[in-house]
Amino acid sequence: MTTATLVLLPGLMCDAAIWAPLDPYLPPGVRVWVPDYGLANQLTMMARQVLEQAPSERFALAGHSMGGRVALEVVRLAPQRVTRLALLDTGYLPRPPGEPGVQEAAKRHALLDMARKQGVRAMAQTWVQGMVHPDRLRDDRLIEAVVAMFARKSADVFACQIEALLDRPDASDVLASLTMPALLLCGAQDSWSPPVQHGAMRLLAPHAMLDVVADAGHMAPMEQPEAVALSLSRWLQHPAAPA
Repeated sequence: MTTATLVLLPGLMCDAAIWAPLDPYLPPGVRVWVPDYGLANQLTMMARQVLEQAPSERFALAGHSMGGRVALEVVRLAPQRVTRLALLDTGYLPRPPGEPGVQEAAKRHALLDMARKQGVRAMAQTWVQGMVHPDRLRDDRLIEAVVAMFARKSADVFACQIEALLDRPDASDVLASLTMPALLLCGAQDSWSPPVQHGAMRLLAPHAMLDVVADAGHMAPMEQPEAVALSLSRWLQHPAAPA
């Protein structure tokens, strides 16, 4: 394929390492760019940073976890700049009202408290237990890669990203408006953003491809990079939205 920019948006406390395992399997001619959100504490602020810093006017866009929500905000702000959209292990609804929303905030703030008191690395060692396929917990190399990635971020970054996620908007309207080639992908054992959630997203965007990656949890790009990259490659080969 001709040279094209692929913007890859990392999720909560992640960086380019979440996407790096895909590199050997992506098609030639793809120029990858991964942003850093700094201390942005709103998803819309993160999306504006992406639009300001992206290395080309138009680009293919993929987001993982929180990055998927940022991607939806990029499309909300500037749909004309996005040629195609892939959403991996993510969601689209706002924080639920009432007790479920209170419980979510309490769990996130408990992790933040751990990060501040014991260090981000200690928090990550707890967090990762529910974020990969159970069998992957015995993969010391993978677990260390995830934990080390988190540890490269500060507790202040964690606080900002938690604030952004707790105040996340409803992106149902963005999904329903999609006309560009779209991909929805998640790990079959993703307990945080499960396949049923991606199925609900497809009801809003029925033309989207839906891929469920076997033997993978929430960190599917690191757990099953070849399968994820092959899915992204199929998505990249669909005709682009017209300029």
